[in-house]
Amino acid sequence: MSIRQERIQEQLVHELSDMIRRDVRDPRVGFVTLTGAEITRDLRHAKVFVSVLGDEAAQKESLKALNSASGLLRGEFARRAHLRVAPDLVFHEDTGIARGQRIFELLHSVEADLAPEPEEGAVEAATDAS
Repeated sequence: MSIRQERIQEQLVHELSDMIRRDVRDPRVGFVTLTGAEITRDLRHAKVFVSVLGDEAAQKESLKALNSASGLLRGEFARRAHLRVAPDLVFHEDTGIARGQRIFELLHSVEADLAPEPEEGAVEAATDAS
């Protein structure tokens, strides 16, 4: 990946976050966090990954709203980034956060299963000493 490509990806995430927060007035867009972007080498297409807070229906509605506003966001990004041709934007759900949370929960349950249980005699001795 070229340095220009990386720089535009970072700028894309930053600017889109700002535009979604300020300019998108669609009530279907809930609590959306942009987690990353992938842009093609020719800078014509971009996948933007978002994490949406809420149930599955709210997530789908937010993605629909963002994809329908992609034309507005694309034009504004081109203006802000001073690009002749702005990339086509396609929004995708980022499942990495949910997957990471699930892994954390599984590790926590395994840790609880492996923790040694106190012996009954030790518990009685501790309560007698009190």
